[in-house]
Amino acid sequence: MPAPSPHPDGDPLCGPGSSLVKLVEAVRGLPYGRPSDRTIDAMLRERRGTCSTKHLHLARTMTERFPETEPLIVHRVYTLDRNRARQLFGAAVAETVPADGLVDVHRYITIAVEGQRIEIDATFPGPAWDGRSPLPLACGPGQDYPAGEDPDAEKRALEQQHCDPAVREPFIAALAAASIPAGLSRSM
Repeated sequence: MPAPSPHPDGDPLCGPGSSLVKLVEAVRGLPYGRPSDRTIDAMLRERRGTCSTKHLHLARTMTERFPETEPLIVHRVYTLDRNRARQLFGAAVAETVPADGLVDVHRYITIAVEGQRIEIDATFPGPAWDGRSPLPLACGPGQDYPAGEDPDAEKRALEQQHCDPAVREPFIAALAAASIPAGLSRSM
């Protein structure tokens, strides 16, 4: 397990001195993987997270430190086919996707920047964010559901309604396994 940051004030994930860009890049830099407890505290302690913990942390931190960004959590229900999985995540992950695809629920945020709402997906590393442009979503097109007061309960309800755990869980595990050794690079 990676060691926690020795000085939270110097940690761009939670330190008050970090810029918006440094915060987003620090979250993107965390390896993909479920913390032992699906909470922000566990994500920060274990230095890994999923779309759920990463974007919940971003939304809460931006609301506190960058209120002008007006972060909103969004859940997207989408279908991923094996070919797209191979393009995005590689052959090992694609092999976990059934021939007819899988339905997943992905969390991301939208924020206000320079008078425009943009999508931010900090699930995986990628080219450096400029602080103004959208960060491409790590999922395909689908149906978006803006989150309300309890984003985690709402995402769980969407997963129960749309996803097959016997198909989804091996996919999530393969994503985590693929991101740990060298990290994933997104160029969508």
